[in-house]
Amino acid sequence: MRILFIGDIFGQPGRRIVKETLPLLKEELRPDLILANGENAAAGFGITPALVDELLDQGIAVLTSGNHIWDKKEIYSYLREHPDGRLLRPANYPAGAPGHGLYVGKTSDGTRYAVINLQGRVFMPAIDCPFRTADALLASIPQDVKIRIVDFHAEATSEKQALGWYLDGRVTAVLGTHTHVPTADDTVLPQGTGYLTDLGMTGPYESIIGMERQAIIQKFLDQLPTRFEVAKGDVRFSAVLLEVDPQNGRTISINRISRK
Repeated sequence: MRILFIGDIFGQPGRRIVKETLPLLKEELRPDLILANGENAAAGFGITPALVDELLDQGIAVLTSGNHIWDKKEIYSYLREHPDGRLLRPANYPAGAPGHGLYVGKTSDGTRYAVINLQGRVFMPAIDCPFRTADALLASIPQDVKIRIVDFHAEATSEKQALGWYLDGRVTAVLGTHTHVPTADDTVLPQGTGYLTDLGMTGPYESIIGMERQAIIQKFLDQLPTRFEVAKGDVRFSAVLLEVDPQNGRTISINRISRK
């Protein structure tokens, strides 16, 4: 079974390259399941209901997110109105937050899978423990669902690595998002869990994590409020392809993908 997971889709440039590149990768790689982090799809800050539909219509089965899921207020009602929908928010937000962080579905051939969305706490908002939340969610997933993919939206590489080792052998893959910088540590851990610290951004790399450079640099210089604009140059599609054994849910291989 092949699973394609697309890194943080950033603004209009990211959406455009997904629209252009994904059909080609479908032909080339023949993925059975396509996932993506979409929390920055709306001009780099959040996602709207219309953009959720746009991305899902392109063949993405589930959209994960992170701390920016709350940036567009119209998404609150969308999450409440789609309690079992295919847009996830981190599961370890406190009880009462709209939306959910676990989706269990089926591929076109009937293979069941689960997607878990978690958020880190190091240099991030102080929400519930992602490790204990992972334990609780895994206990709730039916035993016959062997494919279990975790998007860990976190800042610190140490926290991401810790969760990877903590879940090794219990999930198919732990894939990091949030920092928008792809890492080169793709590996299969000893008990069969695929791991990558960060998928990287699907968006403009002639930038500072997706935004025009000068405004960010000026912010570091004077610490004054400023308006950030999505950059346009060097747009790349960043993702990872997992080959997994659907019988036991273990990852056989993990390969990073970068296309311009």
